[in-house]
Amino acid sequence: MRDWLSDALAGRPLWMNAVLVFSAYMTFVYVPWDFFWKPAAVDEEVWFGVVFTGRTAKLLELPHWLVYAMLTYGLRRMRPWTGALGAIYSAQIAVGMVVWNLLVLEGWLLPLFVGTVGAVPFAWLAVLFWGSGEFSQPRSDLRDRYGEWALITGASAGIGREFARALAREHVNVVLVARREDRLDALAQDLKRDCHVETRVVAVDLSEAGAAERLAEAVRDLQVSILVNNAGVGYSGRFDRQESDRLRDLVMTNCVAPTVLTSRLLPGMRARGQGAVIFTGSIAGRQPLPLHAAYSASKAFDNFLGEALFLETRGSGVDVLVLEPGSTETEFQAVSGELAHAGESAARVVEVALDALGNQPAVVSGWRNYLLALVSERLPSRPLRLYVARGYMTPQTPRELR
Repeated sequence: MRDWLSDALAGRPLWMNAVLVFSAYMTFVYVPWDFFWKPAAVDEEVWFGVVFTGRTAKLLELPHWLVYAMLTYGLRRMRPWTGALGAIYSAQIAVGMVVWNLLVLEGWLLPLFVGTVGAVPFAWLAVLFWGSGEFSQPRSDLRDRYGEWALITGASAGIGREFARALAREHVNVVLVARREDRLDALAQDLKRDCHVETRVVAVDLSEAGAAERLAEAVRDLQVSILVNNAGVGYSGRFDRQESDRLRDLVMTNCVAPTVLTSRLLPGMRARGQGAVIFTGSIAGRQPLPLHAAYSASKAFDNFLGEALFLETRGSGVDVLVLEPGSTETEFQAVSGELAHAGESAARVVEVALDALGNQPAVVSGWRNYLLALVSERLPSRPLRLYVARGYMTPQTPRELR
């Protein structure tokens, strides 16, 4: 608990951590108690110095809770909009201090003086929020931060291709890995031309026995400092209607390959005190998925492995992140046998991952996916979760495979 708290509060000035702790208290303790347990007859809420009571006060507690929840999240993850939100809300309290005293106390000179004195700390806090540069700092250069070479599996399409492009734009040389060599060669030429980086193409099928070991040997001469374990396959349908060979390939690609590659490349990163490992997991790994049983199990493996390594490597100079996308605009749906459905862009998923790298153990891409994962994990019972998951997956699965 002490280590977690120390990690959670690291990297911010004292005043910012004080606001974070207070906002978390208001979000998870005080406002819920105020809303659910305090009788409406004695409830009061103040906005801009005006006191509201009864049912109106109950309703106005909701925007209060939303502000504190957003401040808690924004300060914890240092989101760029947090400075403006904190400044506006603090200024609202400062104005409210003056108005409230003018409305409650007799006369105007004494209330104005008392209100102004009370407003000063909140006005000061608004200035701190507005002028803070911590919220607008750009992400540090990945090459300077981690090293010159990255290895990306599954780089021929989708999220893997976007990882290669994003890393090359930051002048990181890339090892492109996938089965389809022609696609890798085309991507390598594009990156050399557009980003002026070095590339290496390694065509390998990671579902084959020993493929991950051969890949590690193929890059022994490079100091690979960023490993993106992105290669993955899905397999949609009822388990007893699926082919054993494809199930074995799924486990080899999704579980064995990232395990072996990480075990071969991570020691060098730790020895140099610099590096990063990214696992492309999935929100599918948050719970069992009927009609995608083996896939969700394999992604639970990736999610758990990556999050555990995040803490094992903390403080070593090596950052580990689990990226958990939902439906994404890639070839995954067609290859896995799913029916087509809308998804987030692969470029956006990669942007979310690189922004989160080094700051948290896992990140879910997209608010809709985050809420879906949160609700499915926290609210229903385990049996109910299975039925809800089956209802979600059934429309995405061809009828003959259900």
